[in-house]
Amino acid sequence: MLPMILMASSVISVLSPGEPMPPLKGEFLTGREARLPGVASGRVALLALGFTYDSRLAVEAWVGRFRKDFGTNPQVAFYEVPMIGGMARLGKWFIDSGMRRGTPRKDHENVITVYGGAGPWKQRLGFQSPDAAYLILLDRRGVVRWRHNGALEEGSYKALTIQMAALLSEPQ
Repeated sequence: MLPMILMASSVISVLSPGEPMPPLKGEFLTGREARLPGVASGRVALLALGFTYDSRLAVEAWVGRFRKDFGTNPQVAFYEVPMIGGMARLGKWFIDSGMRRGTPRKDHENVITVYGGAGPWKQRLGFQSPDAAYLILLDRRGVVRWRHNGALEEGSYKALTIQMAALLSEPQ
């Protein structure tokens, strides 16, 4: 009976629109501590989480398109969030160094690496595909307003832009 109780208590519900973003602590590529949703407070923010090395392709595609359309708006923030779990934590210095080299310096404050805790976040995001981008759109108060997972495609991007327009039109 005790194992069933422990297992039931470890189940995390899927994050849904209307819920506040749970705290997520990581580090910008600059080395500065980053705590979400706090670092995005007061701005509409897109978080693009990836759980594997290959997921970077989907994450970068989403963020690249989003940056092109919203990157100059001071009311908007966006973050690539590599979720690094397991034994990879032992290679933190090596992994972070590689990401810094592969990311333009001007973008170092748009990448937040998170070491550990990937399992619960996979549950929160309904993890299905290892190489997908897992997207969360936050309003200015850190409340989830839209979620999606997968590769960049026009229908989903249009849904994101509709949500963005609605959030940006809300009074600050």
